[in-house]
Amino acid sequence: MPKHGTMSANNSKPKDLKGTLIKLIKYSKSFAPLVIIAIILAFLSSIFQIIGPDKIKDITNIISEGLMTGINFDKIKKIAIFLTIIYLLGFIFNYFQGYIMAYITNKISKNFRSDIAVKINKLPLAYFDKSEVGDILSRVTNDIDTICHTLSDSVGVLVGSGTLFIGTTIMMFITNPIMALTAIVSSLIGFAGMIFIVSISQKYFDGMQKGLGNINGHIEEVYSGHNVVRVYNGCDEVLQEFDEINEKLYQDSKKGYFYSGLMGPLMGFIGNFGYVCVCIVGAVLTSKNIIDFGVIVAFMIYIRLFSNPLSQLAQVANQVQMMAAAGERVFEFLEETELSDESHITRKLSPAKVKGNITFDHVKFGYNKDKIVIKDFNADIKSGEKVAIVGPTGAGKTTLVNLLMRFYETNSGSISIDGINIKDITRENIHNLFVMVLQDTWTFDASIKDNIKYNKSHVTDEQVIEACKVVGLHHFIKTLPDGYDTKLGDIDSLSAGQKQLLTIARGMIEDAPFLILDEATSNVDTRTEVLVQKAMDKLTKGRTSFIIAHRLSTIKNADLILVLDEGNIVEQGTHEQLLKKNGFYANLYNSQFQNID
Repeated sequence: MPKHGTMSANNSKPKDLKGTLIKLIKYSKSFAPLVIIAIILAFLSSIFQIIGPDKIKDITNIISEGLMTGINFDKIKKIAIFLTIIYLLGFIFNYFQGYIMAYITNKISKNFRSDIAVKINKLPLAYFDKSEVGDILSRVTNDIDTICHTLSDSVGVLVGSGTLFIGTTIMMFITNPIMALTAIVSSLIGFAGMIFIVSISQKYFDGMQKGLGNINGHIEEVYSGHNVVRVYNGCDEVLQEFDEINEKLYQDSKKGYFYSGLMGPLMGFIGNFGYVCVCIVGAVLTSKNIIDFGVIVAFMIYIRLFSNPLSQLAQVANQVQMMAAAGERVFEFLEETELSDESHITRKLSPAKVKGNITFDHVKFGYNKDKIVIKDFNADIKSGEKVAIVGPTGAGKTTLVNLLMRFYETNSGSISIDGINIKDITRENIHNLFVMVLQDTWTFDASIKDNIKYNKSHVTDEQVIEACKVVGLHHFIKTLPDGYDTKLGDIDSLSAGQKQLLTIARGMIEDAPFLILDEATSNVDTRTEVLVQKAMDKLTKGRTSFIIAHRLSTIKNADLILVLDEGNIVEQGTHEQLLKKNGFYANLYNSQFQNID
């Protein structure tokens, strides 16, 4: 099973909890004044809750004393008004604290996503080669959501519950130390059981999160390759694997939620057990005239104010750990090594003025030091030439194009355009000089016209139509309900060949001096290939073209064929010249047309 990044933040613990939290605080420092206001509001709201039981104790004592002599309703009225005011203020402060934290966390979430969107465009292609798409998406979605939801919930809870816990403990000891010890000990006995249950249930929740990741990964894998599963009659095997993962997930979920379900009743038991203990001890102390009856009433409220914060703080501690794990992954992404800064480069090549000469001078490159792909590549390509790059799989054909586009930097040697080293011009400038048509088609959910015009606002509708006529797409598009305005998402099915023709049309309307065709005809049938080949001939006219192809029949008319093997040019020349040599290229070419009896 492949490892997908969907749940990784939830089932991993942070390597550096303190360091990640410090980074998060620094990242959020612009919101410090608002956070301080939220903390003050949470603190005041908790203080008002702590004051309440003491005043309720006074009301109880006034009532109990007045049963014989008459109840002083004026005093009760004043205390009741005071309680109403502080509880109302507590509600208002708590509301605004929650509102402020919601605003802050949404802004932080927006900033994180914006920073990641900018970061993605600054990362080298090598990063994406070693990273799973699902893992990157998980950082943008799940991990950021985890950070923001935890921030929104935990800051108020930490301050409020911490204040309640400390304040209630102090108030209980001020009111009566014996009753305070009774309340604390009775609550801690219940919490010992709660901690035991949490320790058991946590491993099942970890297993459940991992199971969710596994089952999501399995479904994604199976449905993306569903045709292969059906063709090879692998449905039974896939179902069996799914059942095993699903059963494991079911067992972990059942046990996790069973133990988690005990928390509610246990919290009720802690509160009720505390009430009983307080009532028994309070009755004894009252009978000995050590305390008033109002103290018992106050402690029954203090029990609730004492036990709830402990439960909330335990939950927040787990959430903070999850947030730190998610934050670690987000900051890890944001701290990845970026492409070298090019702000100092001022030289610019205009597509209209570029002649189209390219020189490779002793180019050496490897994805890592132990695996050198291009060993010593030399080539001198003249303006307007159609250059075919051929060779067996792994020879370095696509790597050569990636170096030309500066998706990767050479280890040594140089690549020049019209005598200018490509390192002396920006990557953006280089990309403006090239049209690329790749083997893997890419379309987005928009109209056909917008797909072809992608990032080229100056292109007219007439140019789009002309390009589609050249590649043979015009007739198909006219049969669609909305023609060129038809959204690709509204089309029931678009064949691989039609998608390839669409991307070729996209390339045809780009006014650039260089063209790269990387297996551009690999996904089209033989009949369509003939049509595409004619379109390619028009597309290459006036451009210096690089054609990577496994179908050697498609590059017979190339001006120059570079034959690569293990990162070096082993042969070069025209199709006829290379066949006469009867060497590496001839063997490669003839192997495609041998009849196997």
